Amino acid sequence: MPDCRYCEAEFDDEDAYLDHLVADHADDLGTIDQRRVAGRTDDNSGLDVPTGPLVIGLVVLGGVAVIVAAWVTTTGGGGSTGSVDAAVQPTDLRTVHYHGTIEVVIAGDQVDFSRDRYQLQSEAFHFEGGGGTRWHVHARQVTLEYAMATLDIDVTTDTVTYDGTTYRDADSGTDVTVAVNGESVQPSEYVLQEGDRITVRIEQ
Repeated sequence: MPDCRYCEAEFDDEDAYLDHLVADHADDLGTIDQRRVAGRTDDNSGLDVPTGPLVIGLVVLGGVAVIVAAWVTTTGGGGSTGSVDAAVQPTDLRTVHYHGTIEVVIAGDQVDFSRDRYQLQSEAFHFEGGGGTRWHVHARQVTLEYAMATLDIDVTTDTVTYDGTTYRDADSGTDVTVAVNGESVQPSEYVLQEGDRITVRIEQ
């Protein structure tokens, strides 16, 4: 059951949700949502429906949106990152929508995922709207490894690679924590679920 990321309303199916986005949030939509509602109009939405030559432009844009959607479906990516190097790739894009939280602290410094470089990097897993603690999942089989890789952070059970540096739990004076809901997991196998709390911590 989709829920609206802009006003938290809930809908029985994806079509009703997309109609709601067009009608009530047309001016607020992010890049991904703009693609999702491309070509959808509602006589009661208050949107101006273009006529004449502009219709041709909309048709062309609609074709581009279809191509982009097909690319996203096959690669599991979105934004500018393309496919992500992970053992398991997401499937069934746009068939689920759930959320959780994340905290990543590297040697005392908390990573700020509200920064532009972390926003909407993948359709399957992303942050949006300037948020940096609540993640969104829009596909099945999104592993912790995949999710972190979309943020340019590589994780295993006992190593974290961030900003070009690999931190190893085996190194003297280094403590590596990679956990979900307080429990250590195998990032390449653990599939994120609704409400999961991701913690990645490097202590030195």
